[in-house]
Amino acid sequence: MADSIDIKVPDLGDFADVEVIEVLVKAGDRIAREDGLITLETDKASMDVPATDHGVIEELTVVVGDKVSTGDVIGRLAVEVGDTVVVTPAIEANLMQGDTTVIASPATDAAAPAGKKTLSVPDLGDFSDVDVIEVHIAAGDDVAVDDPLITLETDKAAMDVPAVVAGKIEAVLLKVGDTVSQGSPIAVIDAIASAVEAVGKTADKVAPPAAKPPPPPKPAEASAAPAGPPQSAATLPPIDEAGFSKAHASPSVRKLARELGVNLIQVKGSGLKNRVLHDDIKAFVKAILAGGAQVGGALPKVPVVDFAKFGEIESKALTRIQKIAGPRLQASWINIPHVTQHDLADITGLEAKRQALKGPARERGISLTPLAFILKACVAALREFPKVNSSLSEDGTSLIHKNYYHLGFAADTENGLMVPVIHDADKMDVYELAKELGKLSALAREGKLKAAQLQGASFTVSSLGGIGGSAFTPIINAPEVAILGVSRSSMQPVWNGSRFEPRLMLPFSLSYDHRVIDGAYAVRFTTFLSKALADVDVLLEATA
Repeated sequence: MADSIDIKVPDLGDFADVEVIEVLVKAGDRIAREDGLITLETDKASMDVPATDHGVIEELTVVVGDKVSTGDVIGRLAVEVGDTVVVTPAIEANLMQGDTTVIASPATDAAAPAGKKTLSVPDLGDFSDVDVIEVHIAAGDDVAVDDPLITLETDKAAMDVPAVVAGKIEAVLLKVGDTVSQGSPIAVIDAIASAVEAVGKTADKVAPPAAKPPPPPKPAEASAAPAGPPQSAATLPPIDEAGFSKAHASPSVRKLARELGVNLIQVKGSGLKNRVLHDDIKAFVKAILAGGAQVGGALPKVPVVDFAKFGEIESKALTRIQKIAGPRLQASWINIPHVTQHDLADITGLEAKRQALKGPARERGISLTPLAFILKACVAALREFPKVNSSLSEDGTSLIHKNYYHLGFAADTENGLMVPVIHDADKMDVYELAKELGKLSALAREGKLKAAQLQGASFTVSSLGGIGGSAFTPIINAPEVAILGVSRSSMQPVWNGSRFEPRLMLPFSLSYDHRVIDGAYAVRFTTFLSKALADVDVLLEATA
């Protein structure tokens, strides 16, 4: 028969008449040692009063708002030490080839201290037909005493069923989605003798844990859960530690929030002084899983429209490149604070020189395009302004300066936009850059680019000059911090101090990450780039 003991407030140090701000259990609840019973709050901290034993709450004599001191009796607990996983006579599991059904028959050697044993479900109290939501073992696994075998879930709690013997699992007799009751077989284990003999000594360690929220399912097992609401695309963001520490919540609530990956600062508390309670955490998670809550910077969904009701439509699948690029572009636009600086470069001299060199270059098999000169000028500008050639560290606390100049360029193909990368562009002259541009562009159009030729860019140029346009806002190719957009050049009247003269002006746009680059730095970069494009003789100098 279970012993009944008083539940007393532990030593509170110098504090007395401490207010009860939350009651975590009620009469009839089954609890485990160290489970929180009530939460107290002083003017300096909040604390949980834990259970000293496994058992069932018989009564609680305090409510929220009461004041307690060291030694006060707050209820009574029926202590239980016998709720263990039962080791029954072994079942020999014969798996029929090609059939997943396990056929079980009683074994004959039940008295041996070691050998085959059947691990069964322990006393579940008033519960029966409890769902198996997770299976932690497989045939061939080695398990130790207290290793979890399965996780069960009732409408009130989730609990792990641990192993009471060590050994090798020979057969698993159930699966996710099955329902079990006390005594249902879990698995056949080839037990180690010493572990079997120790079962009696560990009986007080394996009582079913108290009501706790179910642990978040592992990715590989989420789809196998037998019941519950369909998973939405919503996910919980990383915990904001600074905000987490400022949240008004007790230690047990904080522990629950960490187990479920919940940002406490985002949960609206329903307790006294807006304190976050256990029920608030559970409601928050349920709302996310049901798609009824937005997390962090979640965006409102675009309205779903039945276009067919307005006329004839045709649906065409996105290309593979579009499917890959789309989410990345959206992530970049959402996560990076874009600012775009627009400028003009006088390329009158550059274009005249290029036209003169185009014929000889073609004889060498090189197409001398304006983009080759632009890339050459970009290398000079990146050397002068190294922040534009950098990236933020993953935690956002430092800047990673790159001592290489790998330039990506946007290539328009039938399947979508691709960004090949010219590695070590600083070691190439204009002719070498033009040759590499032609080679990579051809490979992009043919769909023959290798992975290495699409990786490692430190800065990207998107040129639409061959098509048209006067300005645009290119999206940064994260984790880079800037991108140059080039539009179509045109003849414009430019005042030279005494009169207007026609000059070929090239419009370009620099989008940059405002977390790394401020406006003044960006303008200095575009001004330098404009001057570099105007000095074609320097651009044509051989690379040292």
